[in-house]
Amino acid sequence: MSQDAASPLQLLVDERAAAAGVRLLLKRDDLLHPTVPGNKWRKLLPNVAEARARGLDTVLTFGGAYSNHLRATAAAGRESGLRTVGVVRGDELADRPLNPSLAQAAAWGMRLDFMDRATWRRRMSAEVLAKLLAEHGPALVVPEGGSNAAGVRGCRALGRELAESDAELVVVSVGTGGTLAGLAAGLAPHQRAVGYAALGHAPLADETAALQVEAFGRRTRNWRIDTGHTFGGYGRTTPELRGFAEDFRARHGISLDLGYEAKALHAVFAGLDGGAYRRGSAVVVVLAG
Repeated sequence: MSQDAASPLQLLVDERAAAAGVRLLLKRDDLLHPTVPGNKWRKLLPNVAEARARGLDTVLTFGGAYSNHLRATAAAGRESGLRTVGVVRGDELADRPLNPSLAQAAAWGMRLDFMDRATWRRRMSAEVLAKLLAEHGPALVVPEGGSNAAGVRGCRALGRELAESDAELVVVSVGTGGTLAGLAAGLAPHQRAVGYAALGHAPLADETAALQVEAFGRRTRNWRIDTGHTFGGYGRTTPELRGFAEDFRARHGISLDLGYEAKALHAVFAGLDGGAYRRGSAVVVVLAG
């Protein structure tokens, strides 16, 4: 596994942005790797390197039933020659047919371990981790979403790539805070980032700040999290959001993840309509895939 090139930065030609006098650009991290979505690639690459440095042949991580992170970890493990174990929230799923996301992870060699929801709430405790490692063998444990210090440092490259642009504002969807924590640390001094929360029940600002401290020894002050566009929370959607995503695909030929990028882009276009951005400014939206 190696990351040799930056992801493309593309101008989005849209009459709504033109009417607002804003240059809207898409950072196409979804094109960074053929099977591992961009922000997952940036997070997993340093974790794979850490596993090898420790002499470990296994990565053990966590996710929900439709987790992009589990599928991405399975792909990364297959490519790098590491075993992967995915601990899935909900032991009731163990006897059901695998959904397409989990089926793909399994096809790429991931061993799936279904955990009951009560234990899941304690999944990162020493007791639960000890039991998992006793069952599956020595492994590098990576938290849900890949958001640990190594993963955050991997996402700093995203900010550094964008620091070379003329953008004043960078927008990204937030699930665990790792991507935002890393990219904000790599931005130029005049740039700011906004993370649009994809879920409403987690203290994402505190978690993002804590990840920056863990990765870099301090938090930066160039970012904020907006919790006003969750559309009901994680994994949820509405007819309005689905309609927006369908219209965006029809206009631009790009399919948006309804759980993440569609929410962030919907918020951006609402801001364009409401005059939230300075005329003549450039705004970048990260498409993580």
